Amino acid sequence: MPATTAPTLTIWMTDDIPVRMIYGQRRWRVSDTPTPLETRDGCVSSEPRGWRFQATDEEGFSLVFDVFNERDHWHVHRTYS
Repeated sequence: MPATTAPTLTIWMTDDIPVRMIYGQRRWRVSDTPTPLETRDGCVSSEPRGWRFQATDEEGFSLVFDVFNERDHWHVHRTYS
């Protein structure tokens, strides 16, 4: 069985808050106010472990993304339409 890999995620931050990204070979702009997700100890702090935000691609299609920082890279945990 061939191995599968998740699409590459690159996030740009302004003041440590996500503002745009490339995911699934598409450019996305964060189009709402990102919400910090839990840190490793279960509490939201000034250094969140992840973010939930709506992003819109260049064609006007929007999704809500849950992204998490795992050691040395970001990944999309879940998307919502």
